[in-house]
Amino acid sequence: MADIKGIIFDMDGVILDTETICFRTWKIAGNEFHLTDIEKAQHACLGMNKPDTISTLCRMYGNNFEAERFLERTSELFSQIETTEGIQLMPYAEETLSCLVKKYTVALATSTRREKASRQLENAGVKKYFSSLTFGDMVTHSKPEPEIYLMACRSAGLKPEECAAVEDSPNGIRSAYAAGMQCIMIPDKIQPTDEMRKCCTHICKSLKELQTIL
Repeated sequence: MADIKGIIFDMDGVILDTETICFRTWKIAGNEFHLTDIEKAQHACLGMNKPDTISTLCRMYGNNFEAERFLERTSELFSQIETTEGIQLMPYAEETLSCLVKKYTVALATSTRREKASRQLENAGVKKYFSSLTFGDMVTHSKPEPEIYLMACRSAGLKPEECAAVEDSPNGIRSAYAAGMQCIMIPDKIQPTDEMRKCCTHICKSLKELQTIL
C-alpha cells in the first residue's frame, strides 16, 4: 500500500458502535410490524442511505409496506437508546485515527445523514480527525453504488487509486471497490464472503490490526 495517500473510513460499525444499536431497534420494530426475516433485511440494507433502504425494504416486503414509517420507528428507538446509553467508539478507534492522521489524509464516507452523523462524531470526540466528511444525504445513491466514495475522494483532494477504504459491510466494500479504491474490511456484524475476499486488499480483525498494515 505504498502508493496510498488517503484513508477513507466508514462510520457505522467501524468508528462508532452504532450497528449494535441498529440491530436492537430493527428487531424491536420488526416485531411491532410483524415482519419475518428482519435480520436478513437488515443485512441487505447495511451501509445504504435512507432512499435506497426504503427501496430495498419495499422490494422485500412489497410495495405496500410502510417503509418510511418503519424507519421512523427505528429512528425513534435509536434516539431513545442514544440518549439513555450513549454511543460507544469501536475498540481502538481514536487510537487508530490519531495515529493515521499523522501519515495520511483521513476522511469519512458514511451513508448516515449529515445532521445525525456529524452530531455523533462530535459527541464521540473524533470529528476533528477527518479532513473531509461525506454523508449519505449528499448523494443520490449511497453504498453499494460508488458515488459516495468518488465524492469522498474528490473532497479529500485525491484520486480513488490513491485511497484505501476501511469498511465493515459488504455494501461498503462493493461501493469502494467499484470506485476503484483499495479495500480493507474489518468485519462487524457480517463476516466476509468469497466475494469480499476477492475485493479486499486486507481483512483485519480490528482497528488495532489495521495500524500494523498502514
